[in-house]
Amino acid sequence: MSQTPEAPKPARQRAARSPTRKRAAAAKPAAAKKAVAAKKAAPAKQTKASPEQAPTAQARTRQAPSQQRSTTMPDVQMIALGMVETRGLIGAIEAADAMVKAANVKLIGKEQIGSAYVTVMVRGDVGAVKAATDAGAAAAGRVGELVSVHVIPRPHSDVESILPQAD
Repeated sequence: MSQTPEAPKPARQRAARSPTRKRAAAAKPAAAKKAVAAKKAAPAKQTKASPEQAPTAQARTRQAPSQQRSTTMPDVQMIALGMVETRGLIGAIEAADAMVKAANVKLIGKEQIGSAYVTVMVRGDVGAVKAATDAGAAAAGRVGELVSVHVIPRPHSDVESILPQAD
């Protein structure tokens, strides 16, 4: 009988049995145990503010009047104009309601053009006006006929003369 030579074993199987690899694998759990023991021995951080830090912590919660969030609208040139046009007054009222509820915008007026077209206009920062007009368009489309939606990010100062004045 003749012996056939064995096929060479894959590299993974040879490496898994090597003595150096076994020692490295055994060393890892020991190092992990030492790290856990070191964390337990470390002193706990203080969570309570010391008397010297207390005024600083309170000062962070209160802001100066100049740093508080303003509820007034920014300068007219820096705010966007959003318009939703519908066919019929009910859709326009629904759009106006949805717009002022959806974002921090100010309703500046409505224009009745004729043939039952009504345009509702809002002002605010660009992101708020975009969100408001999207919500207004969806609401108007549910109850009436939506004609058009448009946002002008920074209208020119000459455009202000043809817009209704906000109260």
